[in-house]
Amino acid sequence: MLTSTKNSRIQHIRKLQANARARKNEGLFVVEGIRLVEELLNTKWWPELVIYTEDVGDRGNEILAGFQSHNIETYPVATHVMQAASDTQAPQGILAVVPIQQLEFPEKLTFILIPDGVRDPGNLGTILRTALSAGVEAVLLPPGSVDPFSPKVLRAGMGAHFRLPIHRMPWDEIAACLGGIPLFLADSASGQNLYISDFESPVGLIIGSEAAGAGESAQKLATHQVHIPMPGPTESLNAAVAASILMFEVVRQRQSPISGLESCPSPSTPF
Repeated sequence: MLTSTKNSRIQHIRKLQANARARKNEGLFVVEGIRLVEELLNTKWWPELVIYTEDVGDRGNEILAGFQSHNIETYPVATHVMQAASDTQAPQGILAVVPIQQLEFPEKLTFILIPDGVRDPGNLGTILRTALSAGVEAVLLPPGSVDPFSPKVLRAGMGAHFRLPIHRMPWDEIAACLGGIPLFLADSASGQNLYISDFESPVGLIIGSEAAGAGESAQKLATHQVHIPMPGPTESLNAAVAASILMFEVVRQRQSPISGLESCPSPSTPF
């Protein structure tokens, strides 16, 4: 059992929890809690190592057995060591260090989401969770967005990262990826009414940050602007709420399968 918070593995986990640059440079991130670690096992995102406390419970022990059957290293740790390694106030007794993967795009792309400049981790995580539920096929993250593998984004995403292609890429690669697909930029006031827009054909959606909206690059790339009608006396919606409304309007309009566009290549280099 690991009993020292100065153990090299624990220090490494703490660095990955706190530092986006470390996650990027090492290609690793940290997943905490029974549900998210269980999702790793279910989706075969194999971690490098798992640490756990002895009070992890029956469900936790089943998860550990699953990893151990695939020769994943698992280490028992003292409660205070788990607390030191955790990013939460009340750790659930299990934590995994995982290599970052970029899931491949489907062969045909008909529904793309571009969150532009979303810096709030809770908002981005909620957007990713909703995107998975709405059937979004690829999420393209331009520069300026919060790290999608930060602890708070992962918790809010509730496992979306393990099933949804999420690719960080610069705007020129995003433009090449779209290949002529209509791109709708959400604006709080301008553009056409969301509910008279045509989303039955292949479509991309740009959601800007709540504070600043979409950036200049997004505005140049967009082919249409849309707004959500708001009869009440508010200027804008929370970014995650607005994204949810837009994505599920696409879902509502699509009553039958549609032909898709050829998938774009994976990004050449992450930024």
